[in-house]
Amino acid sequence: MARFIFRRLARTFLAIWALASAVFLLSRHDLDTALRLSLPDATSQTGSSPALLPQGQQAALQALRQRFGLDLPVFYVSHEPASPAGMQSWHWHGLHNQYHQWLRALAHGDLGTSFRTGEGVAARLRHALAFTLPLTGTAAVLAVLIALALAQRLATSWWWQRPVRVVLVVVHGLPLFVVALVLLLVFANPDVLDWLPAYGFGQLDETSTSPGQHLADVFLHLILPVLALVITALPELTLQLTAALQQELGTAYATTARAKGLSEAAVVRHHALRNALLPTLAQIAEFLPALVAGAVVVEVVFALPGMGRLLAEASAARDYPVLIGGVLLTGAVRLLALLLADLSYFWADPRIRWQS
Repeated sequence: MARFIFRRLARTFLAIWALASAVFLLSRHDLDTALRLSLPDATSQTGSSPALLPQGQQAALQALRQRFGLDLPVFYVSHEPASPAGMQSWHWHGLHNQYHQWLRALAHGDLGTSFRTGEGVAARLRHALAFTLPLTGTAAVLAVLIALALAQRLATSWWWQRPVRVVLVVVHGLPLFVVALVLLLVFANPDVLDWLPAYGFGQLDETSTSPGQHLADVFLHLILPVLALVITALPELTLQLTAALQQELGTAYATTARAKGLSEAAVVRHHALRNALLPTLAQIAEFLPALVAGAVVVEVVFALPGMGRLLAEASAARDYPVLIGGVLLTGAVRLLALLLADLSYFWADPRIRWQS
């Protein structure tokens, strides 16, 4: 077991490193545009060549390159252009290159500096995660718990299974932004039901209010975003688990349990549920990274200053250090979720024996 976990962690680490390295190297091909966008008057010069920029902007651009270490070679080796004699060669730059400097800083927990704001990427990600973690964590727990309860009910109550399944299929076909906009227009609209706040989560001032009032404000601002994520995630989880439960209820051991006098609900809880969870565990592992992707939509719709909105703004501004840090974090969440699913398989079915 320990050997399996170590190998999976090593593979996870290598996969995250390869993903982040690929994004880093690809981002080096568009640095001129990214740096020009970080200049104060960059809007009118976005498509211009660096040689055509005013002299002051050229000096500012060169200063930014030196500040961020972008005047160094990109990688350990580079392919030199063809010589007059037609020969092509590779040039070795040693350790004094952008990739090595980034990799060394990454090993020390330094994710770089934002092109747009000049802040540390790690600090910006921590600030965004302070909003995203409560949002996605609460949505994940609620979606899983509701799916477990609803699937068990559907598997044992045939008379209302069909209408509920129809509703779930319809909801499953709705895009997340549609669900979020409907909730916003219904429950945060003065002309309909002005029950919940729509915006302003990032403007909450913890110092000017009591801890109880601040917690209540945070709770009210999270209701609609969490509800949007739960509604869109619930159908897939519920339908999958319901189908697995129905298959398990038709097996011989379930028939034997009924013959012993157990009720249908007891058969589900004590016998069928654990076996039915096996295919659902992999789905939950895919569901957790999907919540992070869904946070992009929800945070833009509800103006939440979280990871999704940060990455969307960084992508629009070509703030590559922030994008690389976000990709690194998102990839780590996805790969660790898959590892967690593997460990959950062992818990759910002790008959499984890990093999290399």
